[in-house]
Amino acid sequence: MKKLRCTIPGLFVLFACAVVCLSVKALPTDTVYIPERAVVLYGDAKNADREVLAVFYSRENLAFSDPDAPRFLLMDRQGKIAFGVGGQLYGTVNYDFDGSIPGSGFSTYDISVPDNSVQHTRFGGDLSHSSLFMKLVGKAPKLGMYQVYFQANFTGNNGKYGFMLKQAYVSLGHFTAGLTNSTFIDAATKAPTVDTEGPSGQVSAKNVLFRYTSPTYKGFTAAASLEIPQTTYTTNAVTEALAARFPDIPVYIQYSWKPGQHVRLSGIFRDMAYRNTRVGANRMALGWGLQVSAIGDVCAGGMIQAFGHVAYGQGIAKYINDLAGNGYDLVPTYLGNRLTAPEMMGWTVGMYYNYSPQLFFTAAFSRAQLFNVRRLGGETYQYGQYLDVNGFYNFDSNFRVGAEYLHGWRHNFDGEGGSANRINLLVQYSF
Repeated sequence: MKKLRCTIPGLFVLFACAVVCLSVKALPTDTVYIPERAVVLYGDAKNADREVLAVFYSRENLAFSDPDAPRFLLMDRQGKIAFGVGGQLYGTVNYDFDGSIPGSGFSTYDISVPDNSVQHTRFGGDLSHSSLFMKLVGKAPKLGMYQVYFQANFTGNNGKYGFMLKQAYVSLGHFTAGLTNSTFIDAATKAPTVDTEGPSGQVSAKNVLFRYTSPTYKGFTAAASLEIPQTTYTTNAVTEALAARFPDIPVYIQYSWKPGQHVRLSGIFRDMAYRNTRVGANRMALGWGLQVSAIGDVCAGGMIQAFGHVAYGQGIAKYINDLAGNGYDLVPTYLGNRLTAPEMMGWTVGMYYNYSPQLFFTAAFSRAQLFNVRRLGGETYQYGQYLDVNGFYNFDSNFRVGAEYLHGWRHNFDGEGGSANRINLLVQYSF
């Protein structure tokens, strides 16, 4: 997926000026919404608008890997605007054995088939998913609640730690516009992993979009959006890809019975353009998908939580980890004179075990699969599977360490397969 380049001098100048010019005030211990780790650089925390702070510190619709609210908080005199600057150091060390995968992300699509005896082990490390971000939440008499968010990490420049945009959006009331998680994605049900790639069948994507989210009524919420599609096709001598002519349209309806627990039904409609060069005509191919996702407590007190999703459709490869970017949104038909959206499925199931507020463990299993595309060749990917077991320890609200074991399989249509194993270690510090 293409990412947008940006620069950071302005961010550092803003942050430096704030620290030098504004006085730091300690927070009262009985503050309801502002965590103790926050540093208020201006304004009186006791006079802050509670609705503004609730939005500022909310983790609704965020994945496990998404950062918390910025630690450094600036407020206006009336407490109607909160602005924060933050970042996180995300450093990993990994060791592959009994099969290896190139790169820092454990993508089962990239497993060698058959197993490569020469590259059987690999040692590596990565800091490129460290990030900087800014968040502003305000409340105006005529506009109501609004929010501006910016996040960028160092995954650019072909792995040489170039600074690249990850999210940038503005929300006004029930409307959101910009680059963020697709409406087809249920971020809260994503598997928590040290691995930055995530499970093979994980539904995961960010798009430039315009979204409407309804008010919550008796636990029910709905949303719909228009999103700029990103597609990759497998073409042949008589077909070629065309630029997008129609937005992706995802929708969902969700029921939540308690904060952090819900079930969601999502759908998406795609209309993808290509050209038949033999007859000199442009064509459209239909893609669609459905997803059911959920997260909730298994036992009282939330010590054990279950999460998961299953997605099925045609031409939704862009939204499934293992399939995205590999040419499976559209493929040639058996006759080869047209492109069609192939059938596919992605699913993930897992569980949290919250041993204590500082220590928790998770396990997840995931699978991505293509159907009826053997015509592309016996070496074509048929399915990938991903097993993850990990544990995380929070020394405090800023400093986290983690350890993880991953096992992956790739299987092709000709019956050949390969596997890989990885140990990941994590050091994460947020500010």
